[in-house]
Amino acid sequence: MKHRNAGIQSQQHQLSIGRRVRQVHAAEFFNVLTGPQLLQKTEAYLPEHRERLYPPTETLSMFMKQVLSADGSCQKAVNDWAARRVADGLSVRSIRTGAYCRVRQRLPLEMITELTRETGRLLSERAQMRWRWRGRTVKLVDGTGISMPDTEQNQERYPQPSSQSKGVGFPAAQVLGVICLSTGAVLQAAIAPRWGQGNSELGLLRSLESAFSPGDVVLADSLYCSYFAVAELLAAGVDIVFEQHGGRITDFRRGLSLGKLDHLVHWKKTKNRPSWMTRQQYDSLPGYITVREVKVGNRVLVTTLEQREVCKREVNKLYQRR
Repeated sequence: MKHRNAGIQSQQHQLSIGRRVRQVHAAEFFNVLTGPQLLQKTEAYLPEHRERLYPPTETLSMFMKQVLSADGSCQKAVNDWAARRVADGLSVRSIRTGAYCRVRQRLPLEMITELTRETGRLLSERAQMRWRWRGRTVKLVDGTGISMPDTEQNQERYPQPSSQSKGVGFPAAQVLGVICLSTGAVLQAAIAPRWGQGNSELGLLRSLESAFSPGDVVLADSLYCSYFAVAELLAAGVDIVFEQHGGRITDFRRGLSLGKLDHLVHWKKTKNRPSWMTRQQYDSLPGYITVREVKVGNRVLVTTLEQREVCKREVNKLYQRR
């Protein structure tokens, strides 16, 4: 009954956030960006600008509201801005979108990136204990491929697939995010060209190791279920719940049985050192790691959570929340 009530509270929490997002105004984002917790970070990344109709903080606030709006058009963003100015007794020269769009394109990427990380950190730290899983912070890891605007800069940085003729394809990138399960806030993110050594989702995960703290629990799909990924997270004091990789055979007749379709097994370190790993990094990892494999339905999950603390059904329920 306790876990059922926790699930109901989690759903109610998500619905509440959704309603709040639909009601929020750009002015509220502006107040947050210029409030005491983010002001110093915001000012550190402000570009040189004149105090015109769309200063950077005002533009970023409008952009955030635009992204969250059901009508994500620039015209709607400008119309809302104009309506607020009129309500405040200020003049509105024009509701054309050109000026807003030009200023929005000049927003520094570093400013948006750092503010995203900082707000994610603040939200995660303030998450109520009842939002957490057994009092622990759970972080989701996932990635996806995206197409980029077809500009010369993007084509150079994120080249299109080599199989496509030049000029007929869009630049392609790989994006990976680390997300707080309790709040839904993005804590860290990385982007790289879609193809090339070190640009895989696992490669991006290695670049975000600072996103994890001892005691965290990480949820991810089967792509991340490798010896090296798990070993490095274990070394950082992090527990994992991953889906089993399709290339690894799970045999419950082996290892130390913990119950029906639930056992402990050793994963050995491969003799071949990955090209991205230094000799020192390779030698620092143990010859094998002990993981727990459980099967619920048609899914095999790999975890480092102990059976005496978490039964396999609870492991599966946690994985499903991703």
